[in-house]
Amino acid sequence: MLLVAGCSGSDGKSSGDSTPSGSSSAASSPSPTVAAAKFKKLPNPCEAFSKGTLDKLLPKVKDAAGTQGKSTDTTSRGACSWSSSDDQGVDGTQFRWLDVAFQRYDSDPTIGSGEKRATDFYTQQVNDAKATQGAKKVAAVPTAGTGDAATAISYDVSKEDNDFKNTTIVARTANIVVTVNYNGAGMAGADTPNGNDLLKAAQAAAKEAVTAATKANQG
Repeated sequence: MLLVAGCSGSDGKSSGDSTPSGSSSAASSPSPTVAAAKFKKLPNPCEAFSKGTLDKLLPKVKDAAGTQGKSTDTTSRGACSWSSSDDQGVDGTQFRWLDVAFQRYDSDPTIGSGEKRATDFYTQQVNDAKATQGAKKVAAVPTAGTGDAATAISYDVSKEDNDFKNTTIVARTANIVVTVNYNGAGMAGADTPNGNDLLKAAQAAAKEAVTAATKANQG
């Protein structure tokens, strides 16, 4: 800031008014602001899917209530998982696994808006799915009509002499990220499931989970 110096008079006193060093023009700038986060709540993750969806994806589910993941803040994160083993006798067993995770972000002036933070996490989740250890035939495609953005990642993984078909759907709706994992394998001589069938089922489930997140914030 430019200070204006006063002229010295014959009496040695300043004839001009110097600007005080603590003038209001030197006040600090106001703190930055960000848009408020759209969603404030998360659904119960174990209630994200209808009974019909669970019956379709998990023909003989072990526990339809699901296994809820531990969370220290259920308004910010939550998860639930299910598994199914369909014993087909001499034709072996069809195994299925399904899980869903919700992650919600608040707006923070020092970090960014809830939507930006969710977008960053969405990108990270997609990249992590693509980089799954041991994954083969990795393919990623957009999933329309599922939140603001959604990507489906499909890949094959071999575990304990079983060939698993895997699908991960990552979706973002405003400041919430939904991740759905659905995989299956034919065990004890059963045929390996059709990857396209698993993909379509997972995409439908992801749409349902995103809808559950929206409904949790209505009313």
